[in-house]
Amino acid sequence: MPATEDISQHSAVGPAIILVEPQLGENIGMVARAMANFGLAELRLVNPRDGWPSEKARAAASRADHVIDAVKVFDDLGSALADLNFVFATTARQRDGFKSVRGPVEAGRMLRARHDMGQRTGILFGRERFGLYNDEVGLADEIVTFPVDPDFSSLNIAQAALLMSYEWMKSGLQDETKTNFTGPEMKPASKEELHGLFAYLEGALEARGYFRPAPKKPKMVDNLRAVLTRAGFAEPELKVLRGIISSLDRFSPAMPRGDGSPGDDPRRLPAAAARARKAEAASRTHGATSDDEDMPLGGKGTDNG
Repeated sequence: MPATEDISQHSAVGPAIILVEPQLGENIGMVARAMANFGLAELRLVNPRDGWPSEKARAAASRADHVIDAVKVFDDLGSALADLNFVFATTARQRDGFKSVRGPVEAGRMLRARHDMGQRTGILFGRERFGLYNDEVGLADEIVTFPVDPDFSSLNIAQAALLMSYEWMKSGLQDETKTNFTGPEMKPASKEELHGLFAYLEGALEARGYFRPAPKKPKMVDNLRAVLTRAGFAEPELKVLRGIISSLDRFSPAMPRGDGSPGDDPRRLPAAAARARKAEAASRTHGATSDDEDMPLGGKGTDNG
C-alpha cells in the first residue's frame, strides 16, 4: 500500500521505539525493519548524528516505508518522552538507582497490559557505541535487559529492537507458540499398514541374507521394529518408505543376488520381454541359414575360421 496510508493506525498500536543520538542511518533503517516485522511503527529519534531524513535509513529499512515516513525527530530526550505514560530503558549493564529490572519476556507482557489499559508506552535505546547515560536511564520507569553472555553483552541497536519487538508481538498472541503457517496435516498410519511395512522389509532383508547369524534374527527384527515404531509414521511417509524399499529390491525375491543382473529380472518389462523376443528372432534367423551351402563366406553372422 502507499506509504502515506494507515500511518496513524500503525503508530497507534504498540510502544514507541526511541533511539537516542543514533549514529548510522543504516542502523535506523534496520530498527525500522525490525519494528515492521512485528507490528510496530512509531519510531522517534533524538538528535540523530547525521540528521534526518536519511536515504541510507530508507534503503536499510527494506520497504518498511510506513515506519520511515512517520519518524519523529526531537531535540532532547525529555521532549521525546513527554506524552508517554510508561517507558522501559534498555541496558546491558547494571545501573545505580532503585529501578526495577525486567527480562524481555516480562517486559513485553507489561507493555501489552499497559497498552490494553489505554496507556502510551515506549522503549528507550541508547547510542551504538556506549548506550544510555545514567541520567537518561533515570528518565525511564524501569529497566529491561537481555540474558546475553556477560563476556559479550553488547547488542547492536537493531538487534535489541528486534528482540523487544518480537516480545511485544508474542505477548499479544493467544498461544505464544502460534506460527503463521503449519506443516501438512497427515493421517497417522494404521497398525495394519505399519505391520505390512515390517513384513515387506523383513522379506527383502531375508532375501539378501541380512539376518546373520540366524540365531540373532529375532533380536534383529525386534530392533528394526523398535526403530520404525519410534517415529510415529503417517500414511504418506509409509508409502515413501515402501517405494524406497521396492526400488532397492531388484534382486529379491524373484532374482536373488547371484542369479544375474537386475536387467535380467523378468519383472522389468517391457524391456526384458523385448530383449527376449530379439534374441529369439536372431536364433531363428541363424537356424534358417546355417545349412545353406550357397551362403557366401564372410557374410554377417558366419564363422570365417
